[in-house]
Amino acid sequence: MQLLIQKLSKRYPNGVQALKDVSLTIPTGMFGLLGPNGAGKSTLMRTIATLQSADSGRVLLDDLDVLVEKDAVRRLLGYLPQEFGLYPKVTAREMLDHFAVLKGIGPSRHRSSEVDALLRRTNLYDVRHQRLGSFSGGMKQRFGIAQALLGDPKLIIVDEPTAGLDPEERVRFHNLLSEIGENIVVILSTHIVADVSDLCRQMAIIHQGEVVLSGDPQELVSGLRDRVWQKVVEKDQLAEQQSRHQVISTQLRGGRTLIHVTSDERPDPTFEPTDPDLEDVYFHAIKGGRNGGLPRY
Repeated sequence: MQLLIQKLSKRYPNGVQALKDVSLTIPTGMFGLLGPNGAGKSTLMRTIATLQSADSGRVLLDDLDVLVEKDAVRRLLGYLPQEFGLYPKVTAREMLDHFAVLKGIGPSRHRSSEVDALLRRTNLYDVRHQRLGSFSGGMKQRFGIAQALLGDPKLIIVDEPTAGLDPEERVRFHNLLSEIGENIVVILSTHIVADVSDLCRQMAIIHQGEVVLSGDPQELVSGLRDRVWQKVVEKDQLAEQQSRHQVISTQLRGGRTLIHVTSDERPDPTFEPTDPDLEDVYFHAIKGGRNGGLPRY
């Protein structure tokens, strides 16, 4: 199964061009969608999830026209939005059973079996009779994944799933997503570069409503090899460095600033080479112009 997005565009009534000719091919497995806040990620996710319309373009899930055959798509879809409401006084099992009823899962015995299986899979079975209002952030996210998995979906969309999670919950959530993404299409929309680096075999970077880069994360990192340089400068020297070089990222260290610069040659003898990572790829794509000077795959 694959998701094909062709020249998708969306402009809101206030004039904001949220998407501009977005085209992507998303295969089975984990696919990472990276971009800063306001880049258009959530608009793209909501459109794929049949929650809003597009001005132009097509989205195909195999032979299904996502923008036209919305009911059919929803039967194959699991969706975990960035923010989702839960009734705080309802238990996890009661709420998940309610979602199962809404999704048309039945009869009762079959529905009960699926609900319990998903609570076990997301490590929530032992707290199934606990009220959702008492859940931690990580537990709520795992509950969100449980409801997204109802009905054996073929396409799952998760929007900023690890924002606000502590390190232990983030690792647990990563393991769960990796397991889910083995045989179906899973789109992970995030601004956290490490999530994509850890989980995804394919990715795209979206900025100001356009896809500026896409491909295999490791191949994209290789495309920057021998082109990233670093040095530590005083804070008051940063503006001068930015005027002279293509500074893609800065990091404050002990009152001084570590800068990363992209260049085909050593900018000057004070710079040292450094091995690139996906964060360098991301910042180069966002700050270095369309396609970030890197090839698409």
